[in-house]
Amino acid sequence: MRFYVKRKRTPQIIIVSLIDIFAMLLIFFIVTTTFKTAQSELSIKLPESKTATAANNPSEPIVLAITSDEKLVLDDHPIKSVDDLTSAIQEMQKKTPERPLAMKADQKVSFGFLVQVLDSLKKAGVKNLPTFTKAPRQNDS
Repeated sequence: MRFYVKRKRTPQIIIVSLIDIFAMLLIFFIVTTTFKTAQSELSIKLPESKTATAANNPSEPIVLAITSDEKLVLDDHPIKSVDDLTSAIQEMQKKTPERPLAMKADQKVSFGFLVQVLDSLKKAGVKNLPTFTKAPRQNDS
C-alpha cells in the first residue's frame, strides 16, 4: 500500500499586500498627527495692545494664566487661590531658575483680582513680568 505524502508549500509573503497596508498606515498617521505645540486648553481672550513688542526669549517662559472666571493656572497646573500663588511661583523658580515668567490674563478679569495677583508675584520676588496680548485689528475701510 502506497501512501501519498502531501508536500507542504513553503510559506510566501505577498509583498504587494504589505506595501498597500504600510502605505495606508503611513497616510493614516500623517493625517491624524497634529503639528502644533502643546497649548493649554484654557480659553483666554487676550486684550489688544497697539504698542506691544515681541519678546526675544531663548527659552519657553513659565506661563501664569488667569481665566475670565478668575482661576489661576501656572504652567498647566491649577492654583487654588492667590495666597497659594506665591509659594507655587517660588517653588517653580527653584526648579527652573533660567525660565522667565510671563502672564496671560483674560480681558474680562477684574482689576482688583489682577492687583491681588501682582501683589502675590511681588512677594514671590518677581521683578519683570511680560504679558501676552494680541495685535490690534487692522481696519480695511
